[in-house]
Amino acid sequence: MRIFLFILVAFSLAGCKDEETAAEPSVRGLKTHLVENSERSTIRRFPSVLEPTSLNALSFEISGKLSEVTLQVGQRVAKGQVLAALDPEALQIQVDSAAAGVTSARVAADNAADTLTRQQELLKRGTTTKVSVDNAETEALSRGAQLEQAIKTLDTARDNLTKSVLRAPFDGIINSIDAQSFAIVTPGASIVSVYSPDVFEVSFSANFETTSQLVVGTPAQVRLADRPDISLGATVSELGSRADAVSSFPVVLTLQESDPVLKAGMAVEASIELPLPAAAGFTIPISAIIKEGDITNDGGNPGEPAQGAVYVFDAATETVARRQVTVAGVRENSLLIIDGLSAGERIASAGVSFLREGQKVKLLADGN
Repeated sequence: MRIFLFILVAFSLAGCKDEETAAEPSVRGLKTHLVENSERSTIRRFPSVLEPTSLNALSFEISGKLSEVTLQVGQRVAKGQVLAALDPEALQIQVDSAAAGVTSARVAADNAADTLTRQQELLKRGTTTKVSVDNAETEALSRGAQLEQAIKTLDTARDNLTKSVLRAPFDGIINSIDAQSFAIVTPGASIVSVYSPDVFEVSFSANFETTSQLVVGTPAQVRLADRPDISLGATVSELGSRADAVSSFPVVLTLQESDPVLKAGMAVEASIELPLPAAAGFTIPISAIIKEGDITNDGGNPGEPAQGAVYVFDAATETVARRQVTVAGVRENSLLIIDGLSAGERIASAGVSFLREGQKVKLLADGN
């Protein structure tokens, strides 16, 4: 009987200890980030496409039947290289016909000139009339004019023959082929487009706040999407004063560097470093932002300061407190905070979704 009572008392005491343990709140280990890195600028990033600065659409000045086109898109061509040609047979026939016309007109002009000379001699001898001389002179002038016209026709035919060949105006790359082999082409119709591989540009749209901080010559960086290891220097070359959408203004960057892998149409990311709207800001890990609602932008314009929240560690009470912060942008893999934090404070940098206002925490030894 005594043994039974002892066991019963032991179980009762153990139950009381379990209830006390369950009632005690658990203290969560906290990994923190020390607020100390001060930044005075932010980086704006804009997706875009690489475009050639100089894109030339080439066409014939005359009509004709196109010969076989052997070009390929992306092919490199040298200045003066033949890109396309018209069938020269019909043009050569025109040259031959015009040359024959010149010969015939010259013979007629020579005969008319000889006739005029004879009539003038006969008039001096008194064996012909002034009317006959005038008629001979009119005929000579007419035949001379016809000869000049025939010569111009021959020059035009020969010029057209030289225009039957389309040559590259500079060292470049074929961007597009706009005509098929053996097609009938008309003057001015695009046959092929060529661009220079030395200079490229990037265009995008930015909000008023961003564009108002830019001037022509502002430095930038352009990184290739397919080759993130390649980043090239660029400068702002054009700034649109008229919005192409609501509160969105066009910006054009011209690359100041080149690379053999560059090709028109490649996806790129342009980045421009701009001063922060406040005197300076602090960098914090992206993981420090409380996920409930994340970052909000009341203005609705990308690039403008936005609101978020973090948990700040209070060393005196060993608790965390929720605090609103103003986010100015992203730098590398961190957020730029321009309001709400002070140097020397610690904020929760991991597990923020498991924290609550005033929660008791224990600073981990490896907190940084």
